[in-house]
Amino acid sequence: MAEPSFRAAVRASYDTVAADYVERVPPPAAPDPLSRAMLAGFAELVRTAGLGPVADLGCGPGRVTAHLAGLGVSAFGVDLSPKMIGLARHAYPNLRFTEGSMTALETGDDELGGILAWYSTHHALPQWLPAVFAEFHRTLAPGGYLLWGDHVGDERLQPTQGYGRPVSYESYLVRVAVPLTCAGDAAFGID
Repeated sequence: MAEPSFRAAVRASYDTVAADYVERVPPPAAPDPLSRAMLAGFAELVRTAGLGPVADLGCGPGRVTAHLAGLGVSAFGVDLSPKMIGLARHAYPNLRFTEGSMTALETGDDELGGILAWYSTHHALPQWLPAVFAEFHRTLAPGGYLLWGDHVGDERLQPTQGYGRPVSYESYLVRVAVPLTCAGDAAFGID
């Protein structure tokens, strides 16, 4: 099966901007207090539940994965970009990082105690969101936690530059009801 063009564009673009991304995006301890609190609360819930590791999907250079590990969570990262994965492995050699897609995780059913999709689903075509959330549902253990954070709106963005470099990815801002509906449909087995 051929790879969807949007996924190839995301991979190529993040391979291009990987080093600049590390330079320009602040580490997880630096963002706003609400983001820090959400990550800390998520880590506490997952750690307390003891249902399995957390998959940080769209992990980029691994900073948030490492932040979760620092909060006592068994975490690993997955990203489409081989260059981002290389940066993550170099910076955090004691953590696991794999190249992959959030629509086809190399994880068994009910294996994850948590999924972090932190500003990573907006590159998926809106019609792919049901498959993304179905994969989240398949891999999360019963009682597991999903922390989803992303841009919302009703717009298709086609930037030509990102982090100071040329990019070919697109971003899809969807109303918050769209991922919530996808998550609910996945949980109840609705196609």
